[in-house]
Amino acid sequence: MAVFKIVLYGDEVLREKARPVAKITPNIHKLLDNMRDTMYHARGVGLAAPQIGVSKRVIVVDTGEGLIELINPEIVEARGEETDTEGCLSLPNVVGEVTRATEVRVKGLDRHGNPVEHHARGFLARALQHEIDHLDGILFIDRAVRIRRVKPGA
Repeated sequence: MAVFKIVLYGDEVLREKARPVAKITPNIHKLLDNMRDTMYHARGVGLAAPQIGVSKRVIVVDTGEGLIELINPEIVEARGEETDTEGCLSLPNVVGEVTRATEVRVKGLDRHGNPVEHHARGFLARALQHEIDHLDGILFIDRAVRIRRVKPGA
């Protein structure tokens, strides 16, 4: 298991537009494995490669329905709207209210380079949008209102 330190707010990599993955190599597999291990260790539900200092368009998400690994993900359809509380591993102990689509269709590649598509609703849709925002240098606080600090572990 390889657990990486999560990059915190203020690091420039979080504001960069991540580079697309041109070729899936063993290093991309290792990146996915490390991201998964890091996300689970931090008790998160999603992680984008820039959050461990890697400017590549790669995300992992698990909202309790199983691990989703996406390379070069893009939202191709979004419907509905809902505002809910969000936080981020890169901004510990900070939350805010963010309005996002309630349903999304996301396309990307799996770890083997096969095209995949995910139709997501609710919390999974929110998590996918949050992580894909990271790939464009957008943090949840850029979209949030009522940003506030919370006690650790809350």
